[in-house]
Parts: sequence; C-alpha cells; structure tokens
Amino acid sequence: MRSIVLPLIVATLCSVGMPAQAQSAKPAVPPSVELPATDEGLPGAGPIRRYDWFKNLWNQRRAKWAQAVEADQGAVVFLGDSITQGWGDDIGGAFEGVKVSNRGISGDTTRGMLLRLQEDVIALNPKAVVMLMGTNDLEEGAAPETISGNVQLIIAALKKHNPQMPIIFSQIFPSSATKKRPSDQIKKIAELYAAAVKGDSQVTLVDTWTLFANAEGDAKVEEFPDLLHPNKAGYAKWAAALRPIFATLGFLETEADAFTPEPGFESLFNGHDLTGWGFRDKKTLAVQETFDGKTTSSDGRYVAKAGRLIVTTPAEGRKVAQLWSSREFPKNFVFKLEFRATPNADSGVFIRKPQLQCRDYPLAGPYKDLLNYKPQDWNELVVTVKDNVAHCTCNGEVLEAALALPPSGPVGLEGDRGQMEYRRIRIQELP
Repeated sequence: MRSIVLPLIVATLCSVGMPAQAQSAKPAVPPSVELPATDEGLPGAGPIRRYDWFKNLWNQRRAKWAQAVEADQGAVVFLGDSITQGWGDDIGGAFEGVKVSNRGISGDTTRGMLLRLQEDVIALNPKAVVMLMGTNDLEEGAAPETISGNVQLIIAALKKHNPQMPIIFSQIFPSSATKKRPSDQIKKIAELYAAAVKGDSQVTLVDTWTLFANAEGDAKVEEFPDLLHPNKAGYAKWAAALRPIFATLGFLETEADAFTPEPGFESLFNGHDLTGWGFRDKKTLAVQETFDGKTTSSDGRYVAKAGRLIVTTPAEGRKVAQLWSSREFPKNFVFKLEFRATPNADSGVFIRKPQLQCRDYPLAGPYKDLLNYKPQDWNELVVTVKDNVAHCTCNGEVLEAALALPPSGPVGLEGDRGQMEYRRIRIQELP
C-alpha cells in the first residue's frame, strides 16, 4: 500500500476561528451549489454552518466540483467533513487503481451533506459511497437523534438513486470532550447509526469507532494529535479497515494470490467456488446442504472470490453461521489457513467440532496481547492435531496449547460479526 500523505489542510481544519483560505482563479459559483442564506425550506434538521470561512470553503469546493461532474462519473465517492477532505483529492493514494472522488468539506454537518448530496454525490453516479459524518453536529449542539435522522435521509436518497450501489458507512470517529465531542455522545451516535442500518444489506457498517477509541472512548493522541483529525497513522488505519470491504466488492485484489501448498499438503478450498464445503446440522454435524460448483452459499453469507473464502458482514449486525468441510478427518493432521478480519470482527475455526476463536484479536479478544498479529491484514493459523489434542498458533504465537478434540470430524468456518476472509486453506494428514 502506498504511503498516505496528509495534506497541510488538516492543521487548520474545523475550527470556528479558521481564517478564510486564500483563493486564486476561483471558479464561478453556480446558484445550485451556493450555500443558502437561511434554513427555510431546507431538508433535514439541525445545524448548517454559515461562518464566513465555511461559506467561502463550501462555495469554492462545490464550484470546483461542479466542473468535474463528467470526469468523476462512476467513482467511489467519499462523503464527509474535514476528516475526509484532509485525506486529499486522491484519498492519499490509499486505493491504487480505484477511481475515487473526495467530496469532503471541512466543518460540514450531516444536514449540510444532505443539502449537497444530489449535486456532489448522486450526480456522479457513484460506483460506491463511503460515508463518515456527524462530529461537527456535536460541536454545534445537535442531539444524536437529530444527527442520525439526517444520516438516514442521506442513505434513503442514495438507495433511491441506485438500489444496488454499495454504501460503506464508517462509524463516527472518537474525539474528546475538550473538542465539544464527549465520548458518551459519540458512543450514542455510533449506536444509533448501527440501529439505523441494521438489516440493510446495501449498507456495510465498518466499526471504526472501536478501531480508534481508547479505554475512555476518546481519540488517541498518537493517531489524532489534535483529538479530532487523524494523522498519517490514523489515515493508514482507516484505509486498512476499508480495504477488505473494497476487495469483497471487487474494487481491489481481483486476482487470487499465487500460492502453492507445501509438499504433503492439499488444498481444501480451490479459490474459485465452494466445492467441498456445505452446511451441517449444528448439533449432530450431519450434512444438510453442499455447495459444490457454487460461488455463494444459499444464504449469501459465504462467498468464494479471487482466492478468498469470504464470510460477509451480516446486515443484522451479528448473525452466527457455520460452513463445514464435506470431508471428515479422523487421522492426526496439520491444518493451516490465513485470515483477515475487519475491525472488531468475530468469527471462529472449528476443528472436528470444538471452536478456536478466530477474530480481530486486539479489539475482539480473547487473545488481545499477541505481538505478531497484523490488524486488517493476513495472519496465519496453524493447528497441529495429535492424539485428539490440538496445538494452535497465530503467526507463531500460541493460542491454545492443548485443545481437546473428539476422535473425528470436519473442519469449519464460523461467521458472527464483521467480515472475515480466509485463504490458503490446506491440510496435511499424518500417519
């Protein structure tokens, strides 16, 4: 991944006293994008900022965008405030090969974004929309319920425009009470956002609040130096959180990685479809349904794509599902796979029948102190079974030294919360 360059704008964003930016060769401001003088007749509820610096920035950026509507057709559009604007026009180069458009305006509120949604976002016929919003509403004194109400109107308008267009909704980032953004209000907004999109399969909710919050629910100064805007490290973490979602949507990593199992190992997943996998009865493990030759399970939860077996994010927020190998393994064996989890994702790997927790360990546990775990990147599990006891490691660190097993059974992959991807699933049966 290319390094993410943080523009100088972050140093001056989102402060009420922010001076008007120097403007050169300003494009004319079409009436359709000019900031309205009053709230009368406008959609939504809550604050719309009208400080001089904000009005100038709003008009300047929107006038520029009005000239780029044709050029930006079909982009992945990022809609937000200063955090989004500060990532740069190319989103810091974080998603090489993906056409992106940054539609963030420093200081903007959810009502402001609703007001400009048609011209700035929908007019681009986006390939997808990435949303991050709500923090400035708090500074202006808006209630969490008002903020969530505006967000719901934005999502409804996007869905009406294109019922198939993916919407990637990043949870509001933590901040600080010193910024008029206390943790209890931030957490309440996060809860309302999750409730608003629960059950909506068009919206993928990314748990960036848990990703960034410290034990008190505030931003970490090492990632948010001013307790509001991310630095290079913060943007890198946001990019890493989005990357697996982009891959599942087919925007990135469209080809399987080149991998050949070690001598003595055989693949349990061909990388193309779900042959060799299916659903079993949860109690008896009797085979109920097989997916040979199919790329998606009957419930849509498991997807084979570009060398990855993906457990997709459940629209319900949490939903337990279990996919099992068609084969059973009575012999001693070594079982290996790699997994990648979105922030706070919860999954599991079944070994004959007992479950080894496979999660975004630092956030979801239970193995929170691993030194070698790579968040939102690929990690290797190795399970060595001998005499009905499993020794399990992640990137060489012991998870379970002696997990008791029954004498035979299949292997399986669970889904619960968030997205989990598996690849390089292989086994070596021992004498």
